[in-house]
Amino acid sequence: MTAAHDEQASPTPVFFLAGGTGISAETLGNLIINQFPTVDFVRRKIPFITTVEQAHRVVEELDAAVTESTTPIVFSSVADAELRDVLRGTRCAFIDLFGSHLDIVERVLHVNASPKVPALHGLGDIHRYERRMKAIDFSLEHDDGASLRNLQQAELILVAPSRCGKTPTSLYLALQHGVKVANYPLVDEDLRASELPEAVRPYLDRCVALTSTPARLSQVRSERRPDSPYASLRQCSWELKRAEELYRAHRLPVINSAGMSVEEMAAVIMHTRQLKGSG
Repeated sequence: MTAAHDEQASPTPVFFLAGGTGISAETLGNLIINQFPTVDFVRRKIPFITTVEQAHRVVEELDAAVTESTTPIVFSSVADAELRDVLRGTRCAFIDLFGSHLDIVERVLHVNASPKVPALHGLGDIHRYERRMKAIDFSLEHDDGASLRNLQQAELILVAPSRCGKTPTSLYLALQHGVKVANYPLVDEDLRASELPEAVRPYLDRCVALTSTPARLSQVRSERRPDSPYASLRQCSWELKRAEELYRAHRLPVINSAGMSVEEMAAVIMHTRQLKGSG
């Protein structure tokens, strides 16, 4: 199957369908297809499917992507039973992220699921929603060491050299899980020192260190500053080596961001630091 797929000229279309924003369908779907790193995908999200007419139009769009050599994959988090029945009529490979799972929960709880749920992700519980918004504000204020104010309120502090994935991971954790995350960049001055920066030292029990591979870090930095000393393989190798020496000295848990999705990194971090969040 792998060899046959490699011969295809076109990537496999993947659709994420939802009755709301599509965050859940996109997150869960990506967790699955990320298990196939040798396959090329082109992704499309179709959110806010709320009427039968919309569902029929979506099926037409899905089926138009089917070819003799390619079967698109569809991940759906649409909860409405009538809409799900329409969407299941597609000729694509349809993965219902509610379907039988919803039936099982109904049987366990002895309660039928509501056919109508809030369209916006998380607004069903205003306290969880407000926690996430506060976490986002906190993470934005404390991005890349921009502010050390109220750092003691951080539930998590990500430490790493530039472009190792601190910012996207911080914001994902805040948005999805309501975790207050600060992230602190290790610059040349910090990397030449024998200890981690004084600002984060009191909170080592909340720190998680990120690293990467020199080749990946150089590639990412080159997108921002091509042909610069900052992006050179030599500089990236030195920074990562010194950072990892500091991590070991302070016994910090380390996650290598090279080749990992933000979702995977967030899951590992939540487990490593036993964070409960509110997502």
